[in-house]
Amino acid sequence: MRNQIKITFGSALLLLSSLFSIASFALDRTIIADAANNVTPLLVGQTAPNSKLQTADGAPVSLQALIMQKPSVLIFYRGGWCPYCNRQLAGLQDIENALDALGYQILAISPETPAQLQAQKLQSKFSAQLLSDSKLNAIRGFGIGYYVADETTAKYKSKKNIDLNASDTSGKAVLPAPAVFILDEQGRIKFSYVNPDFKQRLAPELLYQAAKYSL
Repeated sequence: MRNQIKITFGSALLLLSSLFSIASFALDRTIIADAANNVTPLLVGQTAPNSKLQTADGAPVSLQALIMQKPSVLIFYRGGWCPYCNRQLAGLQDIENALDALGYQILAISPETPAQLQAQKLQSKFSAQLLSDSKLNAIRGFGIGYYVADETTAKYKSKKNIDLNASDTSGKAVLPAPAVFILDEQGRIKFSYVNPDFKQRLAPELLYQAAKYSL
């Protein structure tokens, strides 16, 4: 079974490494894409932007100040209203101790406001530190933001009472393509997984193996 996992993980690494590999390093990744399939995320070897974020308590914090403390696993998720995101974050509990033993911290970034993060913390127990990117600084900087179609925004509101509040100057709602980045203390990207299909998430065991491989 152990050999089988290694083979599976090795194959997954090759697949994930090739994802978006045709994108040029010169792309302007701060541009919000018109659809999830067209995002242009940062690639392995590039450096994460020093984005300004907020904690769940509303305190300002820079991403650089956080990641310089220890290697980091960054989880970009859509929000506490998303069941796929909640399942992903809950699954981190299975590998939290193992990641901690490797020296990692887990940072979970969403476009929700600090107040929404507070409510999320009260409703669920997550092993990650929840961070607000309501100004889209990190989502833009990592090249994973996309505009949500107006009809989709309206459907979320009418059928699920969900307000997609992450809007830029265009007035259109913006979401991140769900993503995982593993960074060293210098902010260099050692591993990335970005999937435009929000229903597909990186399994906890593969994330752990990627974190161990990235040291």
